[in-house]
Amino acid sequence: MFELVPLGEVYRDAVEQLLDRVFGADRHGRTAYRLREGVAAVPELSFAAVEAGTLVGSIQCWPVELASDDGSVTPMILVGPVAVSPERQNVGIGRALMWKAIERADDAVLMLIGDHDYYAQFGFDAARTGAWRLPGPFERARLLSRGPAPDTPGLVGPRR
Repeated sequence: MFELVPLGEVYRDAVEQLLDRVFGADRHGRTAYRLREGVAAVPELSFAAVEAGTLVGSIQCWPVELASDDGSVTPMILVGPVAVSPERQNVGIGRALMWKAIERADDAVLMLIGDHDYYAQFGFDAARTGAWRLPGPFERARLLSRGPAPDTPGLVGPRR
């Protein structure tokens, strides 16, 4: 059985190795990484799943913002990456990590780039993200939000 602990309680190298295994060593070129540039993950929203002393999953959440074309700025939280060791997938680790982060985020606007078919169970959809822009390529249907996200055109970027 796994337990969820703050991400800061596990070795950073172990997290990086897990992310490489799950997403590949070329993952740093993805648009989601541009959204994280220059900011640190939010410690109180980032967790590790540990089983018998071994890291089997992790979730990180990052401070971002939507700079709307009308001049308004909406603080948001970028959820991800969510990673589960290939040997331990489909046993609820990813779901537990997601629900823990959502629970701790309170009423924050959450956003992510991911598969709607999976993230819909957590209340994410693309209903309000249609006019959002990101600093790199992405598939529009995979840009999802949860919570009181603005339905306005604008650019998502790191929150400093």
